[in-house]
Amino acid sequence: MHPFIETQKEWLPKVPAFRAGDTLRVNVRVREGDKERLQAFEGVCIARRGSGVSATFTVRKISNGIGVERIFPLHSPMISEILVVRRGRVRRAKLYYLRHLTGKATRIRERKAKVMVPGSETIDTAAAETGAGSGA
Repeated sequence: MHPFIETQKEWLPKVPAFRAGDTLRVNVRVREGDKERLQAFEGVCIARRGSGVSATFTVRKISNGIGVERIFPLHSPMISEILVVRRGRVRRAKLYYLRHLTGKATRIRERKAKVMVPGSETIDTAAAETGAGSGA
């Protein structure tokens, strides 16, 4: 990687892990005259591209029956925060086919999160160490 990018990594904002298919709420700083406010843009992430400082992602939403897409630089100072509202289960990295679908056809199934039960690792490792589960 380029030496300049390596030196800038420590100043880059922390971004939550998300990928195409996830529903995101991006809080964007909007300047109006001398005032600044936050405006939420919520929609489905249809693409991520690039890496490092120049990485971008595209969010698509339907506003008053019209599809609106917005491309955000991932590390832009104009982005206040990125919230993952819902994880989507898709099999592609780019979801450009959603542009041609309408209504219920645009729905994306939810990806179930793997939940770890606290203390379950200690029971399994304890049984393995004592040989209780080996049948000997």
